[in-house]
Amino acid sequence: MELFKTLTLMLWILLLQRRHGCLAEEVVLLNSKESQAELGWTSYPANGWEEISGVDEKYKPIRTYQVCNVMEPNQNNWLQTGWIRRQGGQRIFIELQFTLRDCNSIPGVAGTCKETFNLLYAESDLDLGQVTREDRYTKIDTIAADESFTQGDLGERKMKLNTEVREIWQLSRRGFHLAFQDVGACVALVAVRVYYKRCPSTVQSLAVFPDTVAEAAFATLVEVRGVCVNNSEVDPDSAPRMHCSAEGEWLVPIGKCSCSAGFEEGHSSCEESKAIGQSETTR
Repeated sequence: MELFKTLTLMLWILLLQRRHGCLAEEVVLLNSKESQAELGWTSYPANGWEEISGVDEKYKPIRTYQVCNVMEPNQNNWLQTGWIRRQGGQRIFIELQFTLRDCNSIPGVAGTCKETFNLLYAESDLDLGQVTREDRYTKIDTIAADESFTQGDLGERKMKLNTEVREIWQLSRRGFHLAFQDVGACVALVAVRVYYKRCPSTVQSLAVFPDTVAEAAFATLVEVRGVCVNNSEVDPDSAPRMHCSAEGEWLVPIGKCSCSAGFEEGHSSCEESKAIGQSETTR
C-alpha cells in the first residue's frame, strides 16, 4: 500500500510538472570551463593527473586534466577539486564532460588498461586543503564512457566527448570537495560543472514568490506563500500559494490576490484605474 501511494504521488508530480511547471533555475557552484587561470586542483601521486591547456568544442581556451598510465598495473591516481561552498543547495548535480581511450586500440596493455574512473566526494565545513586521505571520501559512482576514441580518431582529430550527470544529497556540512580516482584509464577530464536547482522568483496571480531552493527528495514539495503586489490585497477566499518541486519547478498556483479599489490588473501588477484617471483629467 505504501509503495502504491509513493508511485501515485510521483506520477501526480510528473503530470503537474508537464502541465504547469516553470523552468528551473540552476545555481552554479563550480564551472571549470569558466577558469582562464590554472585550476590548481590537488593531484597525487605526482605522476598521475596532469593539468593542461586545451580548447572546447567552440575553440575557447579551457583548463583540463588528463591521465594515461595504462602500461603499468595497480594504478591509483587521485584528483581533488578545491572546496565547493554548498550555498544551501539540498540536491547537488555534478556534470562531467570527458573523453576516454578505447583499451583495445592500445597495443600491449591487456590487463592493465581500464575504461572507467571513480567519482567521489568529501563533506567539510572548511577547505581541507591538499588532503590525501582516501578514507575521507564517499564514492558517488563509477563513470564509464558511452563512446571511447581510438588511434584513428586521434589522426582525424575526432575526440568523442561524453557527458555524465550524477547527484549527491542529504548533505549537512557547509561545503565539499570532489575527487576523481583513476585506476588505469586513458582519460581527459574536459569540464566539471556543479550546480543545484531552485524555483526562480516569479509573479503569479498578482503575488510575488521568492527564489526557493528545491528539496532533495524527489516527491517533496515545498509550499511557499506569496506576497501580494503593490495596490493589491489577499483574496478573502484563498491566500496565494505555490509549491516548489524537487526539480526546481513551480507547480499549480492556489489562491490569488485582487487589485484594491481604484486599481485594475495590468501585466503582473495593479495599475490605477483608467476610468479614475480620465475623470480626474476632466475636472
